[in-house]
Amino acid sequence: MDRGGRCRIKSIKSLEEEEEEESSGTLRGWLSVNFDLPLQGESANMSGSRLMRAIRVSEFGGPAVLKLCSDVPVPVPGPRQVLIHVRACGVNPVETYIRSGGHGRKPTLPYTPGTDVAGVVEAVGDGVTAVKAGDRVFTTATVSGGYAEFTVAAEDCVHWLPDALDFPQGSAIGIPYFTAYRALVHKARAKAGETVLIHGASGGVGVAACQLSRALGLRVLGTAGTPEGMKLALSNGAHLIFNHREEGYTDKIMVSSHKTKKKKIWNIEKLLDGFDVCPLQEATGGAGVDIIVEMLSNVNLSKDLQMMAFGGRVTVVGARGSIEINPRDTMAKESSIMGVALFCATQEEKKECAALLYAGMEAGWLRPIVGSHYPLEKAAQAHHDIIESPGAAGKIVLTI
Repeated sequence: MDRGGRCRIKSIKSLEEEEEEESSGTLRGWLSVNFDLPLQGESANMSGSRLMRAIRVSEFGGPAVLKLCSDVPVPVPGPRQVLIHVRACGVNPVETYIRSGGHGRKPTLPYTPGTDVAGVVEAVGDGVTAVKAGDRVFTTATVSGGYAEFTVAAEDCVHWLPDALDFPQGSAIGIPYFTAYRALVHKARAKAGETVLIHGASGGVGVAACQLSRALGLRVLGTAGTPEGMKLALSNGAHLIFNHREEGYTDKIMVSSHKTKKKKIWNIEKLLDGFDVCPLQEATGGAGVDIIVEMLSNVNLSKDLQMMAFGGRVTVVGARGSIEINPRDTMAKESSIMGVALFCATQEEKKECAALLYAGMEAGWLRPIVGSHYPLEKAAQAHHDIIESPGAAGKIVLTI
């Protein structure tokens, strides 16, 4: 960055037409389009004459390393790529891990974070047929980074955005809903009538998991850390909600019958009553839960294994560290722990997920919930808040 506040960026080679590694499900290709890792022959063409504002990271560290630059070249779409005028970009926790340098793979510096954008197609590269200039779209990945006024994305990562959803809502679809679907369907093999416990049910992935679980016919339990978050989870599909900051909340999930004061365990049918007498054979009736969608496994995994029903499955969506567990806890009930990673999804699995999500948007049950909005220049504050805030209440979004 020079004295005038401008970011000096080294020229980046034009995108060379290669085999579509991301579409084959390889880790290398997925990292390049999801985490902006400029791999040889796979960087966006930044040689355009127009300039834009964008967040650039030139060193790994805390939120302060997110710098707003005003002289970043607008990327030029290569073959089968789409240039999008970004109106909103969702902020995901994994982007903070990458920025800090603590993620398994580190992008080449400098880079622009951001995968989940919503906006209007500005231009398309050769061979693009799915969208055209002027279309409203959202993405599940970008090539050049979404914390910017313009971004380039691969055609197969660009999806049409229905008029019923605004741009902030569109930027809350990509990673949250595709992750929730993969956890519930591709990994846990959820069946109608089963019970699912969704930790962090008021966050981006949590809300998506609540809505999808109800659509799949599951009985939905959720946890959240604030009264606002608890209400949000209930209004988006949870049958029962528990305050994970309350000591002994896991015991309440397992009890067979319960009567509790308001704000301890909440039932959607009794939300406005002074007391909540749960008519659903409180929580699990002592049998445990069939599926757990785990957002913070380094805190909850050991307790999760003790809440499992026979043959139960824990799907690990997020972790911020390590945890010690007793493997015997998996033996008694033959439970399973499985990781969830979108880069393992095949193109057919992604198409299957997209089809269900479009059906949900059309039917009205898929309703992305946006929490705090931040302007692009407040990206550092957004990164701080997504990790440090006491409780999530919808998706954090940058508006551009």
